[in-house]
Amino acid sequence: MALIENHVTIPTQFGEAPGFTAVPDEPGHFPAIIFYMDAPGYREELLNHVRRIAKQGYFCIIFDMYYRLGTVRFNLPRRDDAMSGVIRASMNHLTIQRVVEDTGAILAYIDAQDKASPGKVGAVGHCMSGQHVTAAAARYPTRIACGASLYSVKMVTDAEDSPHKLLNDTAGELFYSFAEFDQSVPEEEYEAFVKALKESSANYILERPKGTHHGYMFAQRAVYNPVESEDAWGKIFALFDRNLK
Repeated sequence: MALIENHVTIPTQFGEAPGFTAVPDEPGHFPAIIFYMDAPGYREELLNHVRRIAKQGYFCIIFDMYYRLGTVRFNLPRRDDAMSGVIRASMNHLTIQRVVEDTGAILAYIDAQDKASPGKVGAVGHCMSGQHVTAAAARYPTRIACGASLYSVKMVTDAEDSPHKLLNDTAGELFYSFAEFDQSVPEEEYEAFVKALKESSANYILERPKGTHHGYMFAQRAVYNPVESEDAWGKIFALFDRNLK
């Protein structure tokens, strides 16, 4: 499927955020999907995920969540401990409140696009952004009809806006896929989040596929699991199709 691709600038109350959109090069309007980046930042690898989503019949948009810091790009093949420290610092400058506010700007941008269908949207996020998918779904329950969170971190914290405390405020269908082996998600944190899910009113699907590690959906990583990755993609597209088409 041919796509219309654009590198865009998204106005927010805190400045301009670089972004990228992809949508089928066909007549009509297409449901919108917000792609929240993971900790290693805005890069071509993620734009390829955006393209894959768009080819399923969606208007998909990603934005550089580190825009407040300026232009932050990482040469990931050369990643070492020093670079990992900068990645962590970049990730930690974000707060749920900041991303929720940015999501409002993204929704306004989507509403101004001719190729994007009005109304309900979907969301997807890996790693650091699983929490942001959940928070955005809670803050904009009438807009975010579904969201997918992959091997999410910081889902249970002491903060008032911890994702596990926001589940009752969500209205859309949520899909959570945790890795079986994940040093970034302590077992007690995973169990606490599962407990919160079960006690909430959230509409959710939860899985923990065997043999997976953190980042298992990224083909450029050693932990890539092609079988489970394709299975997760299928579940994500089914989630979007159920709720947005």
